[in-house]
Amino acid sequence: MRPVLLLALFALCLNTSAAEPEPRWWKGNLHTHSLWSDGDDYPEMIAAWYKERGYHFLALSDHNVLSDHERWIPIAKNKGGELALSKYVAKYGEQWVERREVEGVAQVRLRMLSEFRTKLEEAGRFLMIQSEEITARYQSTPIHINATNIREFIAPRTGNSMVEVMQNNINAVKQQREKTGVPMFPHINHPNFGWAITAEELMQLENERFFEVYNGHPQVHNEGDELHASTDRIWDIILTERLAELGKQPLFGLAVDDSHHYHNEPKKNSRSGRGWVMVRSAALTPEALIAAMEAGDFYASSGVTLKNVSQTKGELVIEIDGERGVTYRTEFIGTRRGYDRTRTPILAENGMPLRVTQRYSKDIGTVLSSVDGTSARYALKGDEIYVRARITSSRQKADPSSAGEFEQAWTQPLVAAK
Repeated sequence: MRPVLLLALFALCLNTSAAEPEPRWWKGNLHTHSLWSDGDDYPEMIAAWYKERGYHFLALSDHNVLSDHERWIPIAKNKGGELALSKYVAKYGEQWVERREVEGVAQVRLRMLSEFRTKLEEAGRFLMIQSEEITARYQSTPIHINATNIREFIAPRTGNSMVEVMQNNINAVKQQREKTGVPMFPHINHPNFGWAITAEELMQLENERFFEVYNGHPQVHNEGDELHASTDRIWDIILTERLAELGKQPLFGLAVDDSHHYHNEPKKNSRSGRGWVMVRSAALTPEALIAAMEAGDFYASSGVTLKNVSQTKGELVIEIDGERGVTYRTEFIGTRRGYDRTRTPILAENGMPLRVTQRYSKDIGTVLSSVDGTSARYALKGDEIYVRARITSSRQKADPSSAGEFEQAWTQPLVAAK
């Protein structure tokens, strides 16, 4: 072969290699609130906090609103008040902060995402994703569903039952995705907030792939109580029923902040930095991140970092990025075929069933294996429906959402072939 052709082939190989970078982990938060709804800080201040602390992507998901239009709010009576404004001016300057007075009331303009993202986004370093927390109800029960990477505002849908309200809002996201051709997805927020959503309701949903197994807001009851299942327990019930009984896809688990408060006030403690997702993709774009997440190529964390998670048809392998002086335990959790299908309603004092997740047998979501150390492996025995891993460190969280909380990580389930 001629030298010129060899050089051309070599250059082509180099260009192909450069165009296809290796997948890597990207850290992000998908549930965040600002002064556009019930947060207490300006959106660009919040985004800067995440960027400065090594996050790679952020979704601002305010309640029933997109930051895509002009909005002015009173300075003294907004949730951040003068404190938030003084920090805002100090960081971005008087030329950026627009103020006016209307009928004697001092106001400040909230910047739109299209305006402030240019100050923060950097290719391959930090990405803003447009989102909305669709905030609906069934009777008096709250139903909150995040819509990630949407193009247009989605008004909350109603319905004649909890399941119907959830499904109608999920369908609205699906319809917008089909209409625009833009990848986007819904996810079910904090099912135990207001003890709103049961496992039996969640398991019925169509075109829903994600829910929050960990939410950093201290009022969402991740851990459950004597009457209510924890979100970890809910996940196992849903996985078992969807995979073994209902013929549906698995539900993937997210960890999020759901942050509202950014000024460290003692009574306002829904803060940033408590929960996040680590997504493995070749590019930091909404399209690449969503494709990876829908393939289950991510894990959720409240403090534990993983070097690697690999799934094959036969095993789930975990490598933990361990820290000196910290120990780790990996629990491989799953349900085996032939499990006890008994479920029992929880009754009120009058003997009537409570609208809470029922009690299921211990066969569902049992610990199949437990491994100490920074490496763990589970090889399928052949009778599992699914296996997932929960990793818990010996270190308590510095800023927990509930007392005594330890740093953890959750992998997505490995679904066994039938």
